Amino acid sequence: QVQLVESGGGLVQPGGSLRLSCVLSGATFSQFQMTWYRRAPGKERELVAGIFTDGGASVYLDSAKGRFTISRDNARNTVYLQMNSLIPEDTAVYYCNAWKSPNEYWGQGTQVTVSS
Repeated sequence: QVQLVESGGGLVQPGGSLRLSCVLSGATFSQFQMTWYRRAPGKERELVAGIFTDGGASVYLDSAKGRFTISRDNARNTVYLQMNSLIPEDTAVYYCNAWKSPNEYWGQGTQVTVSS
């Protein structure tokens, strides 16, 4: 059974940083494309950042470019999202997604709140 477990969320002041982690178990992590999504209150879910299987390419939400960095450690079955210069608009539940056609898996989410 494939499971994704996120961690690292919390309350942070504007301008602060957080690093989210997501560990995959029950499958071969290196075969999955990994993506972070978020859902803010009253808004649709949106893609924040994605990284391909070998870590050689990544994509970002426009508002995350230059502030967020996605990375992966295939030896640790973990994908990370380093978030710097956080702003209140980044407040959301952040979800980890693993995709390998035709299957897709989701974590339970971790809350990120940016507030003074």
